[in-house]
Amino acid sequence: MKKTKKQEIFEAAALLFKEKGYQVASMRDLANRVQLKASSLYSHIGSKEEILRKICFDNATCFIQRMEELLHQDISPKEKVRQLIRFHIQIATQDTTSITVFNDEWRNLSEPHLSRFLGMRNTYEKQFEAIIKEGIAQKQFKTVNSKIALFTILTSIRWIHYWYKPKRSISLSMIEQDILTILGLGLEA
Repeated sequence: MKKTKKQEIFEAAALLFKEKGYQVASMRDLANRVQLKASSLYSHIGSKEEILRKICFDNATCFIQRMEELLHQDISPKEKVRQLIRFHIQIATQDTTSITVFNDEWRNLSEPHLSRFLGMRNTYEKQFEAIIKEGIAQKQFKTVNSKIALFTILTSIRWIHYWYKPKRSISLSMIEQDILTILGLGLEA
């Protein structure tokens, strides 16, 4: 299926933001990437920030939807954490450009979008932490500070989108297994 010009613009913008950073990337740079005049871009998009908002909120929504699905499954906290880690790895390796912008450039959102984004992120983190607390209460996890466990897990998987290339000699399943093993050694009882 052929991409629309708007889809091309959003993909080119995500790559441009990844390469140059949101602050440095200009609409002129973007116009050159998609072979349009800068003035013509505005018939497809409203602003540079519109693109950033779409990238950030599309990714945030994806993570929240996955969390909601897991919260309604009748599985152990240990399995929920394992599935969330796998999900983070899959997202980070499927669209490294978009996830890089999501992780690194969200700070450039203006209000009220920044507050809304931070609210979504906070909700996700609280739900993830609640799963960890439940695992601790059920003796599936060691008795540790749940916030430290949460941020150790999240920080431990935020690097993947920088490093991962499909052509590497290590498979995605091996990456998942090794990360789950390493993180599991620290958390699981």
